[in-house]
Amino acid sequence: MNKAVKDVQVLPIAADTTVLRSRTWNRLKFEIEYGLQRGTTANSYLLTGDRTVLLDPPGESFCDIFLQNLQQRIDVKTIDYVILGHLNANRGYTLKALLTLAPQITCVCTNPGAIVLGEIFGESLPSRQIIRGEESLDIGKGHRLELIPIPLPRWPDALATYDPQTQILYTDKLFGAHVCGDQVFDEGWRVYQQDRRYYFDCLMAPSAKQVSSALSKLGEKAAKIYATGHGPLVRYGLQELTQSYQEWLQQEKNQELSVALIYASAYGNTATLAQAIARGISKAGVRVESINAEIADAETIKTAVTTADGFIFGSPTLGGHAPTQIQTALGITLANADTQKLAGVFGSYGWSGEAIDFLESKLRDGGYSFGFEPIRVKFTPTEVVLKTCEEAGTDFAQALKKAKKAKTPRPSVLSATANYTDQALGRIVGSLCIVTTQQGELKSAMLASWVSQATFTPPGITVAVAKERAIESLLYQNSNFVLNILAEGKHLKLMKHFLKPFAPGEDRFIGVETSTANNGCPILRDALAYLECRVANRMECGDHWLIYAIAESGEVLQPTGVTAVHHRKSGNHY
Repeated sequence: MNKAVKDVQVLPIAADTTVLRSRTWNRLKFEIEYGLQRGTTANSYLLTGDRTVLLDPPGESFCDIFLQNLQQRIDVKTIDYVILGHLNANRGYTLKALLTLAPQITCVCTNPGAIVLGEIFGESLPSRQIIRGEESLDIGKGHRLELIPIPLPRWPDALATYDPQTQILYTDKLFGAHVCGDQVFDEGWRVYQQDRRYYFDCLMAPSAKQVSSALSKLGEKAAKIYATGHGPLVRYGLQELTQSYQEWLQQEKNQELSVALIYASAYGNTATLAQAIARGISKAGVRVESINAEIADAETIKTAVTTADGFIFGSPTLGGHAPTQIQTALGITLANADTQKLAGVFGSYGWSGEAIDFLESKLRDGGYSFGFEPIRVKFTPTEVVLKTCEEAGTDFAQALKKAKKAKTPRPSVLSATANYTDQALGRIVGSLCIVTTQQGELKSAMLASWVSQATFTPPGITVAVAKERAIESLLYQNSNFVLNILAEGKHLKLMKHFLKPFAPGEDRFIGVETSTANNGCPILRDALAYLECRVANRMECGDHWLIYAIAESGEVLQPTGVTAVHHRKSGNHY
């Protein structure tokens, strides 16, 4: 199969139940969760009782091929309902096309979803059934579908559906993964762990509180299959994935520091920026509470900004102004949040960015310090912009940690055992290296000394990468990088360069002589030697990821040189 071509994979999965998996092996660029570039599936479901139901039609990218495929299998004029797990302009495009072919369809959605429907269709609003609580839809042949609102900040209209007859729980965004393949179910489910963890970190971690509430609701259902919106359906690893979600959520709740991320998003661009910033914060070990100002009440916002250690505002510019909900949230914040708390501002705009200027000036006048320079993005963010946002979030989190550390009194007497252990651990030495990588327009680098050869066959190495490093999100399985090994006596210049703090989005390679490796990553010409590497695996280890990579080629640039080695006196810092 030509992997560049989209298709629709169709398979019966239970009685009267069929999945239609719209697939692409290419990266879709409208959301940050596609960062792994492993393609995706948009899963839709067709239920045929005495009445016919379509769940979750895909977005615009799959509209034509999906509708062509659907019409080959069913007369669309026989579809009675479309259940919408969530709705946005992207999915609305396909819904409009479907309703043009089949105007008899009734849309089933939550009240927030009905508002979005109104925005998409205007006066031509289709017939709809609004779900306000846990209601049901009897479609015959024993299928009484239970409809469960599970609002999340990014998807306030989120709706799960449970069919007791087949014990299938249609989860839409929950439990998904952006990976494309021929497997419909998750046989050998462990191979998807990295994809599902990345998906969780990007999409669910910033909404840990609301996701926990959603799981509590859904946990009451005796599900045997999670019919996800993206990726393989979950059957074989259902218990393990559910447990993993609980563990990951608990890790988020256990973080000592927290940030309130308050935003509104007119067309989805500001929400995408918020997602990237939240990803940067959470990977640095700080909890994020994402708050959609369009649906949050005043008490929720007040509690968040008074209890969090810092707060960040994001806003679009509409008619030269910030939305009313953002202005209200800002007023609550100015009236209640301690001025010693760190602040941040970001936003997207079409022709002007007055909302961002407004937020910045109000917060500066209020006496707040900023954890990063205000981020202004015109139109749709690029992947470079999203990486800059992620780095800004990490900088914000590190600033909070630094402030907390400064306020924490140092113990007068260290534990002798801990002190001796740290001293002993510090005697482990490692070669000084610079890890460099490039993926498309994204480039990054870091100084590394926790490097070791790991295998002879194949020739392999391990590198420990702190979770909060900017380069970490570019070192997933099958990613390429170059390990530049520094030369003793000639290492200080490069070491100092890559040790200095870089601003979010700043080019790490300005002033450094480089060439391009066969794998597309930068080679430092002043290095002693280099290895071209491909990530084969990674393991989560406390505050670091341990990257195992295959060395596919390499060269010694200075044959008479000696490797620079990092000697430490303590094992509790680099």
